[in-house]
Order: sequence, then structure tokens, then C-alpha cells
Amino acid sequence: MKKLAILDDYQNVAMDMADWSLLDGDIEIAVFNDHLSHEDDVAARLTEFEIVMLMRERTPFPRSLIEKLPKLEHIVSSGMRNLSIDIDAATDNGVVCTGTPSLGYPTAELTWGLIHALARNVTLEDRETRAGAWQKTVGIGLRDKVLGIMGLGRIGTDVARVGIATGMQVIAWSENLTQDRCDEVGARHVSKEELLDQSDFLTIHLLLSDRTRGLLKAGDLAQMKSSAYLVNTSRGPIVDEVALIDALKNKRLAGAGLDVFDVEPLPDDHPLRNMPNTVIIPHLGYVTVENYRNWYGGTVENVRSWLDGKTINQMSGRDPTTPG
Repeated sequence: MKKLAILDDYQNVAMDMADWSLLDGDIEIAVFNDHLSHEDDVAARLTEFEIVMLMRERTPFPRSLIEKLPKLEHIVSSGMRNLSIDIDAATDNGVVCTGTPSLGYPTAELTWGLIHALARNVTLEDRETRAGAWQKTVGIGLRDKVLGIMGLGRIGTDVARVGIATGMQVIAWSENLTQDRCDEVGARHVSKEELLDQSDFLTIHLLLSDRTRGLLKAGDLAQMKSSAYLVNTSRGPIVDEVALIDALKNKRLAGAGLDVFDVEPLPDDHPLRNMPNTVIIPHLGYVTVENYRNWYGGTVENVRSWLDGKTINQMSGRDPTTPG
């Protein structure tokens, strides 16, 4: 009987999100609710497992880890794109990598939750009201404000459409974005400099890559209005976190809504935990019942098909053909 490890199930819900009985008699399942940050600890935990299910990019699987797991045969990723897996290394070591269906709209919805929370000081007013105070701040409206979107893919498009419906002026930029693409959504294509200069709310919807890592540095943040807000539900390292903290501390930005960070889980002593002009949440963009059912249910389907000799939803490294 093969062994399946389900990693990083923080909420302890994996076994309730799919019909695992389809694997009865063939698979022994172990669920791990904690997160291990050190590769050697991960390797020690997984040494007896043939199959590993990863929750997004919480636990990276580089070549060095894959080569420490000689029994490993199959990695299942939640979602069809996972940049934390070295798929080429997996292929070189005879390990199959498969993915599952994924929804983009939950992240777009959460983006708007952060925008509204910043504009109307929701988290601060919640704390103050619970403490006995009443109406401590004056918020701002969104109509006629400029919504800047960095990346107009699936999620960025959903965010743009809500912005337009709200009565905001929507502008967008990414390295390969065109006005024709913006026209499809109803946004105006601008340069990166114009995006930074004009945005009242700047929201990031880019994949993390060598090209986008550190895309927003101190100089970029300095171009933004001191009244502007930054929202990031994409990946923490796209923004220079040290520069962002400095800008927030010195009120060169009005605030930030952050769902992603350089290091996750966010360390207990991290300065962002104590900054009043931020709304911070623990990478919840994709965390919905609908997505979890897709991911865990898809894991059952992938493993069942693989056991039956019919690999489905295979992810590719050197010749990427699967959709993201």
C-alpha cells in the first residue's frame, strides 16, 4: 500500500473536502497541519511517502529536496501552476507532477475586501468599537478614484471590472500589456511611471518570476502619492518589503492591504504586525470552500487515475503546456 502525505492543512479540513474513500485499500493517508520551514525536516517527515499533496507554494519542492526522497513517485499540486516545484528535477528523478482545477475569483473578491477595508478604516474601527469608542476616523469614497492594476490576467481582469462598476477610473500596466487588451476590459493602458504617479489604489496581480521579483522598489514606492494605498494579493517578493515598511512608517504611503509576504507564515516579531496603517491577513486569497473542494477532490481524482495507470492533469517543466 502506498502512502500519501497531505501537507500544510492549516485548518484541518482536508479530509472533509473530498471523498477519500475512492482510494481505500490502495492508499494510506497522513495529514500534517503544521508547517515545516527547514528542508531537512521536510525530508525526514516524508522519507516513507510515495505521494505528496502540496497546498499551493507553502512547502517548496526544489531539486535538493526531491533528491532526498528516493521513494517519492507523485507530487500533486493544488492548482495547475506551482513555481515552488522543480518539475524538471522531479522528471529527472522519475516523479510525476500533477495539478488540480483552481478558481481565480476568490482572490479578486478578497482584493476588494482589502480595498474597502483600507478606504473605510474597517479593521481600525472594528477594534475601536469593541474597545468602547465610536467613530474614530473619516474614510474615503472610491467613486472617481484611480484604480491602478499591475497585471491584467484572469484575476486582474475581475478586479478591473468591479472597479469600473464602482465608478473608478481604471488604469493598468504590465510589461507586455497592450491597449487592445485593456480595451477588452474597459481599462486605460499606461506606462509603469504613470501607473505609480496616478493610482489612488494600486493592486498587484502578477506571477512571481525572476522578472517580477523586486519589481516595486523604494524608488517606485516614492513615485506614488502619499495618499495612495498599495494592495498585494499576488506574491510578497514582488514588492521590496523593507522599502514598503519604510514608506508606511514614514507616511509616504497612506496604507497597505497585504495578503502575501516575503516569509510565510509571517514571523511573530515582524514589524508589519504592529503597523496601524495596514490591513494584513494570512494569505487567504485562494482559501474558500469552493477552491478547497476543487483541490482536494482533484487530488483524489489524480491519484486514483495514476494508480489505475492513466495519469491526468500532468504538469510540465521544460515544455510548459498546461494552463495556469
